[in-house]
Amino acid sequence: MNAATLLLADGTRFDGAGLATTGIALGEAVFYTGMTGYEEALTDPSYAGQILTFTYPLIGNYGISGTVSQHPHACAAGAVIKRLARHPSHYASVGSLGDWLDAQRVPTLLGIDTRALTIALREHGTIAAALAVGDDAIARVEADLAAYARNATTRGLVASVADAYVPGETLGDGRTHVVLVDCGVKKAIVRDLCALGARVTVLPYGASSSEILAQQPDAVIVSPGPGDPRDLAGTVDVLRELIGKTPVFGVCLGHQLLALALGAQTYKLPYGHRGGNQPVKDLVNDEVLVTAHNHGYAVDGSSLPAELEATMVNLNDDTNEGFRHRSLPIEAVQFHPEASPGPFDARTVFARWLERAAR
Repeated sequence: MNAATLLLADGTRFDGAGLATTGIALGEAVFYTGMTGYEEALTDPSYAGQILTFTYPLIGNYGISGTVSQHPHACAAGAVIKRLARHPSHYASVGSLGDWLDAQRVPTLLGIDTRALTIALREHGTIAAALAVGDDAIARVEADLAAYARNATTRGLVASVADAYVPGETLGDGRTHVVLVDCGVKKAIVRDLCALGARVTVLPYGASSSEILAQQPDAVIVSPGPGDPRDLAGTVDVLRELIGKTPVFGVCLGHQLLALALGAQTYKLPYGHRGGNQPVKDLVNDEVLVTAHNHGYAVDGSSLPAELEATMVNLNDDTNEGFRHRSLPIEAVQFHPEASPGPFDARTVFARWLERAAR
């Protein structure tokens, strides 16, 4: 095995062992709290540009199946695991997590105290980091991290993962035609929409309003994705042009983009929302949902214009989790209704929206 280290921008360092893939991964250090779901998390486009720490001490015991991957390739910049299961056991497994991480060229750090790292991240908040595997990479890790921290940006992250579908590809044969704007869409979203009777046409985040409307959609859904929503000013302009012409629904990054298009503001969270245990209060239906999250930016609830009303709120920190237009068929949620991985509490969100859009 190779020597490996994780260096945080505040100087905190964690030394351990690495897999066969050498090199440096640069990005934000974040953590994922689920006991399972590592394959979905590592292939979640929203983790692009992030070094993903798994807080559960044993990861990989059921291997890799390929059937639950959310994207054709790994999206996380790097992975940190306390103990990696070398001999997985599961009927659907086609290989080990370690072999898959190497095949995907994901720099991986093993054997550190991930609990201590998680505490450090919780106390500091979002922080730039570098994960180095191999002696050559470790020798230059401090210089590379310093350069990254000076020039860190999320520009280009959406472009790096918004490639899972052929532009204009249509999936499903349902009656309700949905155009899905791909900012880094997860496969589970397409799966759930098709299962609910939708016919889904995927268009890239750079599609114009005329290209979207030419598909004659019954509704438009703006997908999740990585990074700062303000990086996608062109997409915000397109959504603004769609207002009043078709029903629109935003998910996660799509929630933030739609908020900007409607005149609200977004901001970077000091502590991102990630994992499958975020409690959200549904203000419309008066119920609490345990939801799946992965985002470092949020909509400023106090900036919602008069024509929008808040529909969801996070019970941990009171951040906005959803809104709807008071007179137009426009809605958005910050969490992931499709989960993958995560709880199923919010599975009804897509069904309710499609029912309203089909009217």
